[in-house]
Formats: sequence, C-alpha cells, structure tokens
Amino acid sequence: MNPSSRFSFSPLLLALALLVWPLVGSCQYLRYVKDLNPTMAGTKPVDHAPFDALLKKYVDRQGMVNYRAFMADSTKLSAYLTTVSNTLPNEQWSKNDQLAYWLNAYNAFTIQRVLRGYPVKTIRQLGGDKTLVNTVWDQRFIRLGKDKDKYCLNDLEQRLIRRKFSGEYRVHFALVCAAISCPKLRSEAYVGSRLNQQLEDQSRDFVNDPGKNKLTPANAPQVSEIFNFYPGDFKKDGNTLQKTLNKYSASQKVTADAELKYLPYNWSLNEQK
Repeated sequence: MNPSSRFSFSPLLLALALLVWPLVGSCQYLRYVKDLNPTMAGTKPVDHAPFDALLKKYVDRQGMVNYRAFMADSTKLSAYLTTVSNTLPNEQWSKNDQLAYWLNAYNAFTIQRVLRGYPVKTIRQLGGDKTLVNTVWDQRFIRLGKDKDKYCLNDLEQRLIRRKFSGEYRVHFALVCAAISCPKLRSEAYVGSRLNQQLEDQSRDFVNDPGKNKLTPANAPQVSEIFNFYPGDFKKDGNTLQKTLNKYSASQKVTADAELKYLPYNWSLNEQK
C-alpha cells in the first residue's frame, strides 16, 4: 500500500484513524466509514461519446496522455463532467451502465485535476502527503447531483465503486490515477453494452504488461503493487492473486503457491513524451 494514495480499508486502518483523528482535528478520516451511493430518479444512462472523442484524440495506444494538447479542449471535458454531475445513475440503469458511469467519472475527473495543475511531473505534487486528509485524492472538487457537499476521488473509489461493486476486482485494471504504474488509460470511454469485454481486455493488457508484471520465475514473480494495495479484493469467492494472474496471462503461468514480490510503484505522470 502506498501511504500517500490508494489504500485497502480495514478494521486496523479504521482503529488507527480513530486514534489520530483528535490529533489532526478533522473528520476527514471518518467519511470513509460511510458508504456513498448518490442516485437521481428519472435519469437515463449518460452518453459518453464526448469523453470517448477526447480519449481517442489525446490518449495513445500505450495509454499515455497528451496533457499539453488536451488543455485546449479542457472546456469540452468540463462540459462532459457537468453532464455527469447532473445525471446521476439510479437502480433503473443496468449494473453495467452504472459501473461504466463511475469508471468514466473517476478517470475524467482525474484528468481534469491534472489539467488544472499542469504542468506537473506527478499527480502527487497536486496535494499534500497525509493519507485520507490532504492528498490530491482527498481534495473535494467533485459535485454529485444537487448535493451541496463536494466529493473527492477517494470517495468515488473507496466509498462507492469498491463497495457498490464489491467482487468486481477488474475495476482495479480500469481506474487510472495518472501514473506510469497505473493501468493504461483506455483510448475509449467505458459503455455498459460492452463493459464486460472492455474490462476483460483491460485485465489481459495489465497482467501481460512486462512493465507492470514480471511473471518469471513462476514460483517468485514480481507483480504490480496494485495487487498489494487491495489483496482482499482479489481473494473473494475462492479466488487468489495467483489465480487472477493465471486467468489473464497469455503465456507464463505462476505456481499456485507462488511467493509474490511487488514492484516499486512509478508515480511519474502518464504523459506522452
């Protein structure tokens, strides 16, 4: 787990948070105890075509982003995110439409946050170093519906996506936090009608990327620290990290009892050079 960003929520973390809360003088930690599931009656699934067009224009096949050029279309991105903010899902949407909505929201708001602070060498420069308090992922700049409160990227990932779609570990291959070691940003938006195929494609691409996972030797592979950030998400319903790797690996398989080692996380911006 990287102490400055993504984390696996656990009883131990909660206990530690409650201990330090009086010291930091903030209820920021406690917000992560509560689920987040904003809805809006009467809405229909969002048309993600505007975001899709921007991704096709500014994201290459390696998932790298031309942020400098993207700035010229920042108003188009803002317009899409206004639509997202004003069109929350409801239970009449299919589960796939709901998940596609939140995956696109997370990735698009992340891009927007980078553009607002660009140029930077890493997204971590845009916030502080206190996990769950003042990192860039804890900054409240996201509006959801008519709620007067604003939300942060950690709210979307930790309080909403990981809980509402519990068991769908493939989200970790689709959420992109603007770093080299993150999954590749897809050069198209997620859509409910093709979501399963898109998530399968993302999973295969991530597991077989030698820059993120080195599956040899089979008994001691070096894998992405994402598997270490969220081990519990990959161990539900009899699954294991090793089974996940073998399911998507195109060639090299790891042993069932392989001792996993984790590669250092590269937080450099996922920017085209």
